[in-house]
Amino acid sequence: MTFDPSRIFETLDRHGVDYLTIGAWAVIAHGYVRATADIDFVARVDEENMARLAAALKELNARLRGVDADKLDIDPQDPRVLITGASFTMDTDAGPLDFLNDVPGAADYDDMRSRARQANAGGVTVWVVGYEDLLRMKEASGREQDLLDIHQLRDNRPSSQ
Repeated sequence: MTFDPSRIFETLDRHGVDYLTIGAWAVIAHGYVRATADIDFVARVDEENMARLAAALKELNARLRGVDADKLDIDPQDPRVLITGASFTMDTDAGPLDFLNDVPGAADYDDMRSRARQANAGGVTVWVVGYEDLLRMKEASGREQDLLDIHQLRDNRPSSQ
């Protein structure tokens, strides 16, 4: 499977999904370039947006990732499932994709959306979580990589942010 983030972002955009990228793609957009092999995002959780997300996931042939994930009888292409789940770690035909509904340190989606910024990923406009929201989520996670990201973000922050 080839990791094609542009295809993932373009598919989400074409389906009109209201989402914010978090994780490494947001770190990159805020000035610290590091490697990543997946896309992490949050989205507005309402029936219409989850229907658009489900359609995008269907087009990307999304399926749960993990040991025996196929035996869980959870369909990440079903909008009703997307509304009620906490997180979905998936493989798609364009690479790994994680939809997270319950992110430690995350503010209300509308609040985060109001502070979000646009970035470019392979010619596709991508909405990423704002700098302070990203730091808050990374601090709440406390994982070693997240703490390193915080350090690098603070050291490499452009003066325009």
